[in-house]
Amino acid sequence: MSGQIGHDRLRSLMRRGTDFLGCEVAVMGGAMSWISERNLVSALSNAGAFGVIACGAMTPALLDTEIAETKARTERPFGVNLITMHPQLSELIEVCGRHGVGHIVLAGGLPPSGSLDRIKATGAKLICFAPALSLARKLIRSGVDALVIEGMEAGGHIGPVSTNVLAQEILPEVAGDIPVFVAGGIGRGEAIAGYLEMGAAGVQLGTRFVCANECIAHPNFKRAFIRASARDAVPSVQFDPRLPVIPVRALRNKETEAFTAKQREVAALLDAKSVEMAEAQLQIEHYWAGALRRAVIDGDVETGSVMAGQSVGMVKKEEPAADIIRHLVDEAAAALDRRAVLA
Repeated sequence: MSGQIGHDRLRSLMRRGTDFLGCEVAVMGGAMSWISERNLVSALSNAGAFGVIACGAMTPALLDTEIAETKARTERPFGVNLITMHPQLSELIEVCGRHGVGHIVLAGGLPPSGSLDRIKATGAKLICFAPALSLARKLIRSGVDALVIEGMEAGGHIGPVSTNVLAQEILPEVAGDIPVFVAGGIGRGEAIAGYLEMGAAGVQLGTRFVCANECIAHPNFKRAFIRASARDAVPSVQFDPRLPVIPVRALRNKETEAFTAKQREVAALLDAKSVEMAEAQLQIEHYWAGALRRAVIDGDVETGSVMAGQSVGMVKKEEPAADIIRHLVDEAAAALDRRAVLA
């Protein structure tokens, strides 16, 4: 067990993140479609962390209900993750504003024109993803309030650079200007302590919370996580260079082959000029949403998409979200304790 010195040091290192988020532990829940909904989000916030609703492809009416149901389960702060390419982004921002959502996370590229001002007008703080230092600087100039830097070890849509490299490249340059949360492949508290010491305000974890008791994922989905090792979580392969498909990391299964077939199908539509590029990309997104739902909700872990980060090998059992948070905090504090002794 960690001593008081480690816990005090951890609180000090996390203070910028906890002050920004309004929670006790600077750990954001990664927004996972079908998974990061009212039950898991409220459980994370009630445990002292910061839950984030994954809006994904929800309509404004569905998001309205989800936020209301989450507020009914927790009085603590939580955020909402919106996708930049959503055709009703403006309406979704309005829904967040009506509910007084304090933090909006925008994922999927640079904020579309006007969206940043609309979010700021609601009073919410805006968090964006920065997969490169140049983009981080551009987002800071545009007025975002915080950044998430997520490495390729993460589950779901991923970029090409590892968390370790992104942290070294971006934290020393911008962490003094804006809170930065590190994500991708984080499964233990020792890693959290390391990134905090490098200047991060906090971290974001998704995969680690899938096997929380409160998570509604199908038992088959959770069993797949518990059985898997890090090497089972592999990125999808791009079939056609004209179709700029963002790779997705998931557990290897029949779905891995099916996605290649889907890309061929969409590429053929492009060849025939039946669809524009934007529509082709939207078809791919809808495909992923459906494949993920089959796995998460229906429990089809063979032909559904079992999106998982490489930290899946550290998921050993199903347990309450509060216990997961407590383990992470104790591990981080113990690591800081050991460094204090060696100093």
